[in-house]
Amino acid sequence: MTQRKAVALISGGLDSMLAARAVMAQGVHVEGINFFTGFCVEGHTHAIRKQSRARPKRNNALWVAEQLGIRLHIVDVVEAYKDVVLNPRHGYGANLNPCLDCKVFMVGKAREWMEDNGFDFIITGEVIGQRPKSQLKKTLPIVARESGADDRLLRPLCARNLAPTLPEREGWVDRAQLFDFSGRSRKPQMALAERFGLEDYAQPAGGCCFLTDESYSRKLADLWLHRGEKRYELDDIMLLKIGRHLRPRAHFKLIVAREEGESRFLEGYRKQFTHLRVRSHGGPLTLVDSEAELDAEDLLLAARIVARFSQGRDAECVEVEVACRGDAEPRRVRVAPLPPDEVPQGWYV
Repeated sequence: MTQRKAVALISGGLDSMLAARAVMAQGVHVEGINFFTGFCVEGHTHAIRKQSRARPKRNNALWVAEQLGIRLHIVDVVEAYKDVVLNPRHGYGANLNPCLDCKVFMVGKAREWMEDNGFDFIITGEVIGQRPKSQLKKTLPIVARESGADDRLLRPLCARNLAPTLPEREGWVDRAQLFDFSGRSRKPQMALAERFGLEDYAQPAGGCCFLTDESYSRKLADLWLHRGEKRYELDDIMLLKIGRHLRPRAHFKLIVAREEGESRFLEGYRKQFTHLRVRSHGGPLTLVDSEAELDAEDLLLAARIVARFSQGRDAECVEVEVACRGDAEPRRVRVAPLPPDEVPQGWYV
């Protein structure tokens, strides 16, 4: 008999890990696929910030593939994914997360890969009722239909709550050995992980996309508002993950590093932006994001704000270096740090 082959969507979380492992246990050849959109949490801020050093600095999707002993294909979909974020047919969730459109997109890309590489079906870790928008009994059929995967899409963790799919009907997998998980509790998954001998895995209920984060979504909406259109590049969405974002005036925004790791990361962008750093005291690197020219008053305000976030916040005077984009040499100014009672509400985005 021909060994059947399945491609599993591997996010790096527990559910996709278990789904792949359950099908592998039935003798199916499984390979993983992971799509890079730019909005991923793992491997970005956890690796940049010093305060996150206790967390493993790893790409969880690669780590899962290693634990399972399977090949993982990482596919860059940054450009193709933009239409999902900017124009979701099914709308956004609680924040700017187009979860249903995202799942349709991911499964659709997996279907294309399956067909191009001679695989038989697709595996996901979806569970009925686990997510409020994309994993409801009424939305799971939408994913299968609109992605073009139809009944070649197998959801091993909740398969017995759904109609039999092609792999089950054809006997490629035994439906009786699949599962009937439902709801938001992760206890069944954790018990299954123990049964499979999987002791280490990513936080079971952890999200892996910044678009589900309220703070991040607010910063992205602010970016679109002040650009006058919904558009972004990869550098834009990477910078939204880093630092404090303050908009003291409509035509410019400050990105203030919160700690040493973020300052080092922002160093890679300083030549593209006007930037400031405190020279008389310890302080963060700050980028000025503006598509308009800044005048002397703007720069003075920016310098006072940067001084406020430095170790000289209580000093009478702080020396700040201002390097304007395109200038041959930076200039230095001495400013009084902005007092806390002069920081208006609404600066933080």
